[in-house]
Amino acid sequence: MVKKGCRKIFAILLLVPVLLAVVLMAGYYQLRQFSVSPMASLPQQEGYLLVERGDSFRTMLGKLRQAGVREGQDWQWMLLARRTGAAGKIQAGEYALTPGISPQALLTKMRDGKVVRYQFTLVEGWSMRDVRRALQRAPHLQQQGAKMSDAELMAAIGQPGEHPEGRFLPETYQYNRGDSDISVLKRAHAAMSKTLDEVWQTREPGLPLKTPYELLTLASIVEKETGLADERAQIAGVFVRRLNVGMRLETDPTIIYGLGDAWNGDLTWAHLRTDGPYNTRTRAGLPPTPIAMPGRDSLQAAAHPAAGDALFFVAVGDGSGRSRFARTYAEHQRNVAAYLANRRAAQSTAMPATESSRP
Repeated sequence: MVKKGCRKIFAILLLVPVLLAVVLMAGYYQLRQFSVSPMASLPQQEGYLLVERGDSFRTMLGKLRQAGVREGQDWQWMLLARRTGAAGKIQAGEYALTPGISPQALLTKMRDGKVVRYQFTLVEGWSMRDVRRALQRAPHLQQQGAKMSDAELMAAIGQPGEHPEGRFLPETYQYNRGDSDISVLKRAHAAMSKTLDEVWQTREPGLPLKTPYELLTLASIVEKETGLADERAQIAGVFVRRLNVGMRLETDPTIIYGLGDAWNGDLTWAHLRTDGPYNTRTRAGLPPTPIAMPGRDSLQAAAHPAAGDALFFVAVGDGSGRSRFARTYAEHQRNVAAYLANRRAAQSTAMPATESSRP
């Protein structure tokens, strides 16, 4: 009887490890299938999961359940988090719940902090007013500077006393949910400062520009005068030659900028004759500040103007955006007449010429 009892015990002792191995293998297989299988319970449209600072794993898991995730038991999620190294290392932020994503891929994404990134684009030729309007429309961006004056805003980004116009580099900037408008502007300001310094260091010798700020100002005028890449250096060349010989710049975009809220889209002769700091028809030299944000190409054009003898230019007026350049005022007047004829033909109504006029 003793021997039979021993055999039973021995058989049980042999069977337990086998059963345990089977259970472990089944559990491993189940966990493996859970970890790599797409989560079918997620909506077909991409959703988002916001993990806030201080959220525990269970809190995060509760948010997943609220988002519609039904796959896996809580213990499976916790075990998978340990396997992927995500346990205790999930980073705060907003994560995309992409249709078809697996639990393992999602936990890995949260471990690595691959949060949703939003984009904010500053466009060449924008004024500071345009920048501020666009910032207020940017999704999920904290509006810390929305109610600040321009002076307060510049102080908030660490540039007290600096005029904001033209100080931000037109580019696309990425940000996370919860970042502030101030943080985006800091990066854009740093990018412009770096770019302007690099361009200034490589400028053509002998330019009538004493400081990087004057180069920035000239580049902003070039930016507003043309959207054509192959004309920027030519237009910069006209302005540089005018500065060299003491001619007024006579560029309408500076006058329009100086009008501010009074600008209604119609530039009149009264506007052209009214003196002011930005009226380059009545005042010599550059205006006191940039009039817009110049892009890299306009900065390069101001630093490397095209050689030539043209002192005037006027729009062709055919809708192409191109300009005609002239060395003499008489030639320029013929170009203005051609411009007006093109405008009459296109609109059947004479329009005031946009030109760089007589000295």
